[in-house]
Amino acid sequence: MITLTNMHAEHWDAVKVIYEEGISTGNATFQTAAPSWQEWDNSHLKTCRIIAIENNEVLGWAALTPVSSRCVYAGVAEVSVYVGANARGKNIGTKLLRELINQSEQNGIWTLQSGIFPENKASIAIHEKNGFRIIGYRERIGKMGNVWRDNISLERRSNKIGID
Repeated sequence: MITLTNMHAEHWDAVKVIYEEGISTGNATFQTAAPSWQEWDNSHLKTCRIIAIENNEVLGWAALTPVSSRCVYAGVAEVSVYVGANARGKNIGTKLLRELINQSEQNGIWTLQSGIFPENKASIAIHEKNGFRIIGYRERIGKMGNVWRDNISLERRSNKIGID
């Protein structure tokens, strides 16, 4: 049985392995290496950090990064969802993203955004299935090695938070 629970520092080793698996695909992030726990912890919101566990094994994780330090953007965050290579195809990404959406609204987040490589069709599909819409296409937004990469921008506006 897959359980979703809050991520803590003691989960970092397993989370980092999954992050590195995502990095190695070449289609999950512009990052070339996983950061230290301290760097990761400092760059992500302290809430909305979730892991999926089955038989004491971390199968995937999801978390939010603030998009700006400006107070007017306090309710806007960027989504990260990673599923371990041995756990893909089990609907874990969808479960993590749904819980991330729930927790984000409980914590006053009104807009979630994500930038996804066009080649990462599974991630795009999971986001669209959970209420994200494509809002743009950023051509040649960054380089991986010597290769320019495009990025699809997706957004989900809460229908509970930030509607007044």
